[in-house]
Amino acid sequence: MSETDSTSAAAELHRSGSGDTPAPPATHGPEADVSVRRLMITMALNFAITIAEIAGGLLSGSLSLISDALHNFSDGIAIIITYLAIRLKRSEKSLRHTFGLKRAEILAAVINAAVLLAISLYLFYEAARRLLHPAPIQGGLMVGVALVGLVANVAGTVLLRRDATHSLNVRSAYLHLLSDAASSVGVVLGGLAVVVWRVFWVDPVLTILIGLYVLRESFGILTQAIHILMEGAPQGIDLQVLRDAVEALPEVDDIHHLHVWTVGENDIHLEAHLNVRNMSISEGDALRGAIEAILRTSFGISHTTIQLECGRCEAVGLIKR
Repeated sequence: MSETDSTSAAAELHRSGSGDTPAPPATHGPEADVSVRRLMITMALNFAITIAEIAGGLLSGSLSLISDALHNFSDGIAIIITYLAIRLKRSEKSLRHTFGLKRAEILAAVINAAVLLAISLYLFYEAARRLLHPAPIQGGLMVGVALVGLVANVAGTVLLRRDATHSLNVRSAYLHLLSDAASSVGVVLGGLAVVVWRVFWVDPVLTILIGLYVLRESFGILTQAIHILMEGAPQGIDLQVLRDAVEALPEVDDIHHLHVWTVGENDIHLEAHLNVRNMSISEGDALRGAIEAILRTSFGISHTTIQLECGRCEAVGLIKR
């Protein structure tokens, strides 16, 4: 391909969609209202379960019911944080916050996961104490209350399932509820074991198992959210593949000083320097548009800042160390 043809192709790509791809507008109207309504219904369910399970746990003597109640209470708080984070995320950009408040949702996910970690440690302590000092449990009441909690938790997971696929923070709240549903199943089975075989030790063992599950899920969310806050390269983007795609353009000698990070959910930014052949400003603008189209369609990068250079910063490498 000649330089003229290559530049024309780049210009065509530029015309078809170039520049910083604007983030999708904040959703308003019925769809946004439905999402908020789901969160509010789920929050109400969690607080109702909390009250029922604390009462049931105290009356039946079941530690696993009380631990499940604390978990549900944290879910309700997590959903409140989620709602506030979503509202902050939709706030307009300003001179003080030029990115807006998109990171609020990520920060909320960190808080949610950290609370779950703390609760898990508390559950381990209480379970160990109960193993050393077993206490009688009313299995029938334990089963009945756990069944109520199970139904409510399943309803909550159904309400949040769709939004959990595209929001880390909603996914955090969704996993809270999913883990609660799993723990409720365990409590029901444990209550049946108490009723049938009078094995009271099963209650603290269930508590430990619930805590381990919560620990695993919350640690995954916490590490992912911290990675975003530390401006790590987005998962799923291979920077070597990205470099090869950009350097495949004949006008580009190399790409260097590359930085790729996530500002908010599904909002990936990139800045880089490119060594290119000597060209006019209009040709450089067309080339920039072609590169932005590649980054947008192949790597999902919505905002790019590209600095074109000619014979500068040679042998720097993809990442300046």
